[in-house]
Amino acid sequence: MDNFYQIISLLADFTDPRKRIFVGYLFLSLFIAFLWLILFKKTTISIALSKVFDPKVFFSKSARADYKIFIINRIFSLFISPLLVTQIAIATAIYFLLHRQDFIQSGYFNDTKIGTVVFLFTVFMFIIDDLTKYLMHRWMHQFHFLWAIHKVHHSAETLTPLTVYRVHPLEGILYSFRGAISQGIAISLFVFLFGNLVDLYTIVGVNVLVFIFHITGSNLRHSHITISYWPWLERFLISPAQHQLHHSIAEEHYDKNYGAALAVWDWMFGSLHLSEENKKLKFGLMQHEASSTNLVDIYTRPFKDIAKIITKQFGRARKLTNWVFGN
Repeated sequence: MDNFYQIISLLADFTDPRKRIFVGYLFLSLFIAFLWLILFKKTTISIALSKVFDPKVFFSKSARADYKIFIINRIFSLFISPLLVTQIAIATAIYFLLHRQDFIQSGYFNDTKIGTVVFLFTVFMFIIDDLTKYLMHRWMHQFHFLWAIHKVHHSAETLTPLTVYRVHPLEGILYSFRGAISQGIAISLFVFLFGNLVDLYTIVGVNVLVFIFHITGSNLRHSHITISYWPWLERFLISPAQHQLHHSIAEEHYDKNYGAALAVWDWMFGSLHLSEENKKLKFGLMQHEASSTNLVDIYTRPFKDIAKIITKQFGRARKLTNWVFGN
């Protein structure tokens, strides 16, 4: 019986509406993909079904590696989750820091209507969460030691909804800290400004926009179904096609479309790339970056690459020291 409950706990994300791969969201994504192919691509029902449930995608070596990584990471998360700094601890620290400033007093907006507070908190939390995801994602590509970790995700050569979980545990830890920081900032700031008006209902309200994001096909971002938006809309919201383009190994697609839900950050900071019609994309890593479906290599490669980067930096520092001091 204990083994049964352990297995159920590993698959809990499929039954949790807070998770992207909740079965309800997966079903809606399949339905959206099916309608897209029928209504916009003018395919027949049989072709649409074969396209959506393409066994070459879901049973590829890359996809099978996704499934294994998902289980391994779920097991790993059971051990590291108690060690992570919680958002409450961060929120408390920021809350006390806010009391040390003289610009505005605690509870200054206590007379604000609760509906307004819920709305403001929901929008603010969604924006700060999406912005920090954009920044973290961009840094993952631009700093060599972070790319050594993040390229595990980009090693996927076919995209499935579970590819979103194809991350190295080190990246999972970094994103957990990111989430704790962004949520801690939002919670502490609103408790400081609005006092007792920020309660459980207010905080739960933030899930509304996340819920909308998921029911409108968030899982299609990691899929083989290319769904584009109108060009003007792709400057505000990341379409599935734009994120698939982000996974492309084509040189013109490098460092593009880091956004999670909002495209405005890419638009503002010059990393936006609109989707391309009928563009055949190839996913994975360049040959010299050792794209692999071997699980041992996937989990150990980042440590080896980071060690090489550190060794290289120490070598440069030693050469510089020798040059400066004439040794």
